[in-house]
Amino acid sequence: MTNTRRIVALIHILPWAYAALMFSWEFFVEGHPIRPRSFSIGIYVYYVHLFIFQMYLSRKKYRSYAFGLAAILLTAQIPYIIFTWLRDGASDSAVFYLFTGVYWADVTFFLINSLIAGSIALLIVKTIKREELLKQAINTELVYLKSQINPHFLFNTLNNIHTLVYIQAPEAPEALMRLSSLMRYMLYESNATSVPLTTELNYLKDYIGLQQLKYKANDVVELKVDGQIEKCQIAPLLFIPLLENAFKHSPAKPDTGNIKVKVSVADNSLVFICQNPVGNKLDNLLEEPGGIGLTNVQKRLQLLYPEKHKLQIERTETYFRVELRINIKQIHERKAQLLHN
Repeated sequence: MTNTRRIVALIHILPWAYAALMFSWEFFVEGHPIRPRSFSIGIYVYYVHLFIFQMYLSRKKYRSYAFGLAAILLTAQIPYIIFTWLRDGASDSAVFYLFTGVYWADVTFFLINSLIAGSIALLIVKTIKREELLKQAINTELVYLKSQINPHFLFNTLNNIHTLVYIQAPEAPEALMRLSSLMRYMLYESNATSVPLTTELNYLKDYIGLQQLKYKANDVVELKVDGQIEKCQIAPLLFIPLLENAFKHSPAKPDTGNIKVKVSVADNSLVFICQNPVGNKLDNLLEEPGGIGLTNVQKRLQLLYPEKHKLQIERTETYFRVELRINIKQIHERKAQLLHN
């Protein structure tokens, strides 16, 4: 916003700076006298034309603009006539100034400058409005994509808890408590544009603990965290579809540490790596009825981190690996620029 004000101010300053330079050249170099008529006409033409430009031409009311322009051309000398009457009394030369070439040169000069200034200002306003509409569209799509995550995750988790309750497993109450904690995060804390990486990791740990209740093997997920994660911010609910996808497509009875998750912050990059064994599920890994995980993540990344991320997917006959790299330096620079503006 500050830059916009500066540009608009510059639009108004430049014509007058140019006019002052031109008249100064005529006075100091060529020895011509100062022309107060030109400045009085210039102020009148410049600002009255800006007004009718914004009122009519910018709204495509061409007939009204034409009448207003004609009125400016015929009345531009009125400020100078008033000036001379107040200073010297009535002056016939002021009236006949309408029919001189100097008059039309002055009017044309300031009229063109006013037209340029109005056009540039209008272009800036349209650009700002277009960016605001684009931002609103992006936010709307992000809300839609995030709304897909909650029901999808809730549906899968409730199925898991239903199984525990059905077999009367002692882990069922703990599962409900974990689900309550996860839903609290999804409903309230995840509404922010970004959250601390530590908060998102705690959410992942709760999710892993909830999924772990299904397996007899201990520590199905091997989670490693490296780097200064305390200083990092991330869009909420960005990693969970990748981790959910890993659980979904792993063997029914994975061994200890079969699902490997690594989160690291180093060299101005945040890296999330998730790898899981796939067995015979490779063909349906990306597409299945109702599946939204990877597609959802890819769309959100395109909206949240355009040209600031890299998502790599590697598939073999035995494992599936996803690596997401986000350029933290560019994100921080962009936020600093927005705060400055």
